[in-house]
Amino acid sequence: MALISLEDLEGLDEEQLDDDITEEPQPMAEEEEDRLLTHWQAVASNHQVLVPPEMMGPIMEMTRNSQQRELLQFSSICCHEKMGEVQFEERLISPGQWACVSAGEKLFEQSVSVSFMKLMRYICRENSTGRFLGLTVPVVTEVSADGLSMQEVVRTSFFLPSEFQSAPPLPSDPDITIVQREPIRVLSRTFFGTTTWQTLTYQVGILRGLLGAPPLLGAPPLLENFMVASYENPSVPERRNEIWILP
Repeated sequence: MALISLEDLEGLDEEQLDDDITEEPQPMAEEEEDRLLTHWQAVASNHQVLVPPEMMGPIMEMTRNSQQRELLQFSSICCHEKMGEVQFEERLISPGQWACVSAGEKLFEQSVSVSFMKLMRYICRENSTGRFLGLTVPVVTEVSADGLSMQEVVRTSFFLPSEFQSAPPLPSDPDITIVQREPIRVLSRTFFGTTTWQTLTYQVGILRGLLGAPPLLGAPPLLENFMVASYENPSVPERRNEIWILP
């Protein structure tokens, strides 16, 4: 997910792709299913989130297809380095159609978890095509925060695969909206690990410092809007993420 918070797909020809769509996937051993569900539930429990048994289907489908991921396209405007190490990058994110869910749970991690599970079900056949749509990365979570209340300020988004950009499948869940976004200019910094609210607060502070902004004071700190882009499965401990700030 940005986390499911419960706290991140080239080489198929058309014939292979058609086979993948029409053939039923190989069944997963019952022990493996139980192991996967137990693992996701354990990750979720750290953030007071429940993974219901009906998520087993989407979890298995995403696990089977985890190596086939389409990357969100962007152009690099400039890269800021210090002693040969990239500090942050200025990018222009390509326009396109996104599936988005907003949530206002008590905890940030809960909001992202609820939204991500809805997006998982949309990707995994709960859509007007009735088929698996494919995976894209990163999954992006937008935060409009005042540091005091997270109510209705967290939106998690999934960039639709190129196959569906011209005609996005309709979601079965009314909480999911399809949004056309224009190009977005962002300042991006990579970090690895989990994406809890505490971690993100720390990472935003680092990027602000690199940009020459004054240190954030107070607890909890006042934050401007930012985004977190996650490239790997929420169950990966040291997954790759990026903090995005609009310049």
